[in-house]
Amino acid sequence: MRTASIKRDTKETRIELTLNLDGAGSSQIATGCGFLDHMLTLFARHGDFDLSVTCRGDTEVDYHHSVEDIGICLGQAFTQALGDKRGITRYGQFLLPMDETLVLCACDLSGRDYLGWAVDLPAAKVGDFDTELAKEFWLAFVRNCPASIHIREMAGENTHHILEAVFKGMGRTLKMAVAPDEKHLNDIPSTKGTL
Repeated sequence: MRTASIKRDTKETRIELTLNLDGAGSSQIATGCGFLDHMLTLFARHGDFDLSVTCRGDTEVDYHHSVEDIGICLGQAFTQALGDKRGITRYGQFLLPMDETLVLCACDLSGRDYLGWAVDLPAAKVGDFDTELAKEFWLAFVRNCPASIHIREMAGENTHHILEAVFKGMGRTLKMAVAPDEKHLNDIPSTKGTL
């Protein structure tokens, strides 16, 4: 089983996260931030990842520490679940339309961290969520699951739609990248006979 369990306890956050890369898209998310709960639920559903996240953070300050630290934990979980990455597809890309929005997501699970972020967010907030934190989330992810990730907005006017397309698109992109490469199925014991 390609699974991971991560705990993080700092002065600002206390996080428990579990991940199953070969799941069915089920999730239990309680981050203390409703918008992030929504985004992670969509990420899990579109990636077919089973994901559980609980976070108690210093939300009386703002959501910055919670969002960044959850990104750290999710990156660590992918790294743990992938192990030596033998036999995976490695690359993934998805062009996701959502109403007026079009977002391109692409990744290479290369072991080198880079985030190309070309996303223009018209609004500084969605509800009480600071939209600039979306970039901080994916920066934290790539630093802890070293990968080259590019997220590029091709069209969009509604900030909620744009960020939803980012998280849905990244779920589908990472689903592709972590999938077994059929040429190397025997290199991944937990997936033998599943394709």
